[in-house]
Amino acid sequence: MYVAIAGGAGNVGRRLIRELVEGGDRVRSLDRNPEHAAAVRMARAEPVTVDLERDGLPVIAMALEGVDAVVFTVGAGPGSGPEPKWTIDYAGALKLIAAAAIAGIRRYVMLSSVGADPGAPGDDTFAVYLRAKGKADEELRNSGLDYTIVRPTSLTDDPGAGLVEAGEIVDHGTISRDDVAGVLATVLKVDTTIGKTFEVTSGRMPIDEAITAL
Repeated sequence: MYVAIAGGAGNVGRRLIRELVEGGDRVRSLDRNPEHAAAVRMARAEPVTVDLERDGLPVIAMALEGVDAVVFTVGAGPGSGPEPKWTIDYAGALKLIAAAAIAGIRRYVMLSSVGADPGAPGDDTFAVYLRAKGKADEELRNSGLDYTIVRPTSLTDDPGAGLVEAGEIVDHGTISRDDVAGVLATVLKVDTTIGKTFEVTSGRMPIDEAITAL
């Protein structure tokens, strides 16, 4: 499979590159900072400089040409204010959805968040984040693409155990970024996840078994 990862140089994205490359897949990493290109090449992926906030749809669609699937792992980051949640987590995801449609790519995997909800209450930055992610998920579900929406619980940098719990609702614990990457890589290979939104956290079931059982 030839996979484009939006945010491949990010914390989850670079782990997903490793998972896919080790599994024999080709990877194109879409990042707005050209300084990430060298690290992406070192990881045996193809770097493409794209800014989902500022670039137009033709530029983004061109960056997707020839791939089989798109994974959105971009995030404004925990230190950013409310506005980037809408311009990156929401609008960036929508641009990638539209660009995928233009490029004729049907498969789209969204890295979302537990609690994502367009009606999430509150005025703090985290509430805005949940609304932005929830709205992006809603737009993806209505896009007509072959989507899967993955909603992990709180992320850690602990080494991956390869054991998770996945379902419509899970206990809200933590999950390592390694294991989230493993889930995303597996989702791309399991067609029965198309059209599904699910939560995932650390658990006792091997990733491939947990995803296949959804």
